[in-house]
Amino acid sequence: MADAPKSNPGVGEDARVQKAIAEFASLLVPGESIEAYAVQRRLFALFRRRTLVCATSGRFIGMSRGLFGGFNPETVRWQDIKDVEIKVRVFGADLTIVALSSPDLAVAGQTRVLSFPGLRKEQAEAVYRICQAQEQAWREKRRIRELEELRAKSGGIQLGAAAGAGGASTASSADGAATRLEQAKEMFEKGLITDSEYESLKARIVGNL
Repeated sequence: MADAPKSNPGVGEDARVQKAIAEFASLLVPGESIEAYAVQRRLFALFRRRTLVCATSGRFIGMSRGLFGGFNPETVRWQDIKDVEIKVRVFGADLTIVALSSPDLAVAGQTRVLSFPGLRKEQAEAVYRICQAQEQAWREKRRIRELEELRAKSGGIQLGAAAGAGGASTASSADGAATRLEQAKEMFEKGLITDSEYESLKARIVGNL
């Protein structure tokens, strides 16, 4: 089943699913809207109420519902998503979200994993596409943040700029050069700079000894 229009999610669903989507809507802040949602297939919830997930304009929300009422939402802000995976199987799709538990724009630290098995395939794929786009966008923002932090720690190493006035800070000693070389290597190993940029940094640091 394809997703319902964003303006009125839940159209065509049974009353129980519509109620669950209304519960999603009750969690939205002003200006936030549901972009896509996915419902767990009944086959995967024979002895409990079905799980639902949704992608909003500001975050991902997963919801498990109590057998006798109530619901437990699990929220992940887009900036906290580290990875998203989908496995499409014969009877449904499994969606897995890996989220950072650290402060905004962190690139390392503890993570938590949210798994939602047996979702309707087309709906899960729509949610996945949104999550994937957000993950890629925020991964680039985190990459830029870490690059800036490493540059600051290394004394202002600048990529693609000539050495000299307004360029990279020169190493005042062999120890300082060694520190900069280690930091350049760390940037390269984390994929923050290319091989040619790494070689350029090494040459510049050694040349300033």
